[in-house]
Amino acid sequence: MEKNTELEKAWTIIEKTGANLFLTGKAGTGKTTFLKNLRKELPKRMVVLAPTGIAAINAGGVTIHSFFQLPLSPYVPGTTFGGAEKRYFRFSKVKRSILRTIDLLVIDEISMVRADLLDSIDSVMRRYREHDKPFGGVQLLMIGDLQQLAPVVKEEEWEMLKPYYPTPYFFSSKALAMAGYQTIELKTVYRQQDARFISLLNQIREKTATQETLAALNSRYVPDFKSVALDSDYIQLTTHNHTAQMINEHELKLLPSASCSFEAEVEGTFPETSYPADEHLDLKEGAQIMFIKNDAEKRFYNGMLGEVVSLDQRQIRVRDKKHGEVFVLEKAEWTNSKYTLDDESKEIKETVEGVFRQYPVRLAWAITIHKSQGLTFEHAIIDASHSFAHGQTYVALSRCKSLEGLILSHPLTMDAIISDRIVDEFTDKIDAMAPTKETISKLERAFVVQTIDELFDLIPLQRAYNLLLRTIDEYLYRRYPKMLTEYKLTGQKFQELIPVVQKFRLQYRRMLSEGMAVDSDQIQERIHKAARYFSTAIYSFYSLCLKSKINIENKAVKKLYDERYGVFAEEISLKRQLLVYEGGQSVRFSVTDYQRAKARILLGAVAGKEETAPKKKAASKQRAAKVTDPKPIKVATRQISYDLFMQGKTIEQVAEERHLAPTTVFAHLASYAKEGHLAMDKLMPYSHVNEIEAYVRSHPDVVTLAAIKEALGPDITYDEIRLVVDVVHHQE
Repeated sequence: MEKNTELEKAWTIIEKTGANLFLTGKAGTGKTTFLKNLRKELPKRMVVLAPTGIAAINAGGVTIHSFFQLPLSPYVPGTTFGGAEKRYFRFSKVKRSILRTIDLLVIDEISMVRADLLDSIDSVMRRYREHDKPFGGVQLLMIGDLQQLAPVVKEEEWEMLKPYYPTPYFFSSKALAMAGYQTIELKTVYRQQDARFISLLNQIREKTATQETLAALNSRYVPDFKSVALDSDYIQLTTHNHTAQMINEHELKLLPSASCSFEAEVEGTFPETSYPADEHLDLKEGAQIMFIKNDAEKRFYNGMLGEVVSLDQRQIRVRDKKHGEVFVLEKAEWTNSKYTLDDESKEIKETVEGVFRQYPVRLAWAITIHKSQGLTFEHAIIDASHSFAHGQTYVALSRCKSLEGLILSHPLTMDAIISDRIVDEFTDKIDAMAPTKETISKLERAFVVQTIDELFDLIPLQRAYNLLLRTIDEYLYRRYPKMLTEYKLTGQKFQELIPVVQKFRLQYRRMLSEGMAVDSDQIQERIHKAARYFSTAIYSFYSLCLKSKINIENKAVKKLYDERYGVFAEEISLKRQLLVYEGGQSVRFSVTDYQRAKARILLGAVAGKEETAPKKKAASKQRAAKVTDPKPIKVATRQISYDLFMQGKTIEQVAEERHLAPTTVFAHLASYAKEGHLAMDKLMPYSHVNEIEAYVRSHPDVVTLAAIKEALGPDITYDEIRLVVDVVHHQE
């Protein structure tokens, strides 16, 4: 896609700053293409979400509710979900890791996102990230057009929300107001190439349509066109569900096959106006259908088109029209819940009042305009004469790529162009909200500072360390008194290191504020030296972490300890690897390179956990089997070397006592270091560990030990290189 000024600004803000961005623009201005390019090329770790199933699929992401496991109830600021709703926040370790480590959160079709939903996202992100920053400190990209469909809010829900929000739109979010954001409007239209059609659409969008505008559009009015286009690729868009239903029933009658009816099962209280599917579902072989619920097995999603292959009263076989997969369809279940707000506890409580069960499909020769948002059609038959909501007519017309591909089944009138005063007032200010080059330049400089701050920030590590220390002090002090003492003594080092970090922060911030570029030799040298210094300084925490894998019998204490130990282990591992990497002589610090290095480390850590879990289980079985195995020679000999070494003897002393070569003893002990039971600096000078690791990480293409040895010189041995290389590769 051809670049333009607005797109370049948007890309710069997302790639080179940490600022939040609302990216808007007319239909067809390339918002979705921009997002696809971000997914391909941006080095930041990102998650893409959308408010509906169809929008999520179009954006290549998932729905907001499914990702954050949010209930469908409204969210009132300062409240918590009680009772059964607490289950929504039981995230897996992998999900928690994703939440803690993403750099960019993208929300597509933001016009349909309510303010309270955005605030509920903020609540979850603060829980798993930085609790004192909006959205946990993650960068937010909101994409959408406020002149398209508005958020859905039921009257009873708005009664609960209006004391807290001036409007239901996303820009009324309290968290977003605290976070602040930039706004960029895309102006160039890519979907439609016809300048005349673009002009007509803009007049509908901006509420400047005249009688001449309507006359031009109404030239595409063709009475009864649908009756001669039954077998064409035209899809019919209507304003109301009942109109789409009439069209679908008519098309169904034209099929020659026999009809089968399927009745919904309703238990308890479930108002007919809230039925999520047809109470009486009539289908035939060959019928075109749309799925209206996401499948747990991911065979279909809400909004996907299909076709009935065969059916009887016992079974419906359907085909995915896009991929051709045929499968048996089962009934789905929906619940009707009542939400109340407890004034004292501030909890939103849910009570299931009724259950609705039916096959999750609808006939789909025609769909509503609401369900078409985000889609593009070569040909469409549109009936927008009965529009009843802001943006409805514009959404319908802008689904078409050309005026020639558009057919109106009824003429348009001024009554079909509905305005929302709140949206109009907001959009009138958009041009004034656009960032200047100077603003973007300041944001870039601020992001450089923020990234360097993050690299050298030891506060999250200290926080994780102190939580683990508190757990040991409160629950394990009797069983592990030596470990408690060591944790208290080692923890004092933070009192020395944090003032050094603060002093260094003042130095590089002053240099940058005076106009010095981050890629200047002076700042690069400061960053490299500081990275090497702090990677050495925090090694005692890393070494202590390796010795802290302990057995705990009490399940509650074990769960608490494992959780806090896991957070500390992740913090120290990430911090150490980043510092070692940035301390490498051949590495030049930049925001983009830092983000890529961070992503490699984090992705390697998550993948390592997933891959090693079954191996550990298998290894435990092997060890259990070796209890009765008469040939445990190799295990026994390395264990003897390890025990003697842990008694305080040197490698040479162990070798002399066991009549072995020192290199053999080193190999025995290296196996424990690779498994994480022994710190590498117990076997070699830490300066060697640091030098080898920095070289390996900054020269991923150098794979032979001889080449590394030649580069690092005679003081470092092959055994040392082999051990560090093995550990680094295990981490990656």
